[in-house]
Amino acid sequence: MKQRAVLLLSCLALLMLHGRVNTAQAQQLEPRAYAPAPVGANILGVAALYSTGDVALDPSVPIENLHARVRIAAPFYLRTFDLFGRQASAGLSLPIADVDATGDVLEQGRSIDRTGPGDPAFRFAVNLIGMPALTPKEFAARKPETTLGASLVVTPPLGQYDPAKLINLGTNRWAFKPELGLSQPLGHWDLELYAGVWLFTANDNFYGGQVRRQEPMFTTQAHVVYTFLPRLWLALDYTYYAGGSTTLNGQKKNDRQDNSRTGVTLALPVNPQQSLKMTWARGVTTRIGDSYDTIGVAWQYVWF
Repeated sequence: MKQRAVLLLSCLALLMLHGRVNTAQAQQLEPRAYAPAPVGANILGVAALYSTGDVALDPSVPIENLHARVRIAAPFYLRTFDLFGRQASAGLSLPIADVDATGDVLEQGRSIDRTGPGDPAFRFAVNLIGMPALTPKEFAARKPETTLGASLVVTPPLGQYDPAKLINLGTNRWAFKPELGLSQPLGHWDLELYAGVWLFTANDNFYGGQVRRQEPMFTTQAHVVYTFLPRLWLALDYTYYAGGSTTLNGQKKNDRQDNSRTGVTLALPVNPQQSLKMTWARGVTTRIGDSYDTIGVAWQYVWF
């Protein structure tokens, strides 16, 4: 029974596996982020991600042909609990990033290197329909059913930031993402659809003391998951995000995003308490923003 409970928990920390720098928060691909689980579980792990690709900036920013390589190590912790009879969870991720990039500034080649903490991510989630709070024994006997969950992600401005630089690891602003997630089991298959929106406060010290504001960015995700064996599953992932235009000292910029990404996630059991998760993702369409190829691996340990 312990193994049965542990295998169903490995999906819960996925938000922690997709830390990004700056506006690439919207590019998250998180299969099984709303999967049911028993209460009283603790999940501790670390994710390692490598991304490389071109970055299409607002044309008013004096940087062109920007190509970046991003390496991230993100320790994370998550716990499930009973909230008024519903299954809920709370988690924290602390990304550490190493970024090097090359580009042209006023037609002159430049390179940058940044290493340090990014903005942390706090996530609270609760199941609204289809999954009450259950003990591991009760959870093992349950029948899969349609579920609807809600979550809130908060990223405070605690990452490395220097207003004298155009490219930073932190954002110097708060960001919030409320989201709904629907999951429909069909035998070995699970169909998932999420819809959310990123909301941003102003960065009042952007590049030399300017005020930069960003409009809301709307996000959707779709996942098709197939479970081969307990804790062994494969997901095909897709996300689309749009909006996020910015203003600088009240002047609107031509940087509205209209982008999509696709990817694959594979989860593998190691033993009853440990599992590995491997990810790959690629930008499909990009108007303004980050068009990265990303590969990653995450290890996590579960206990009650």
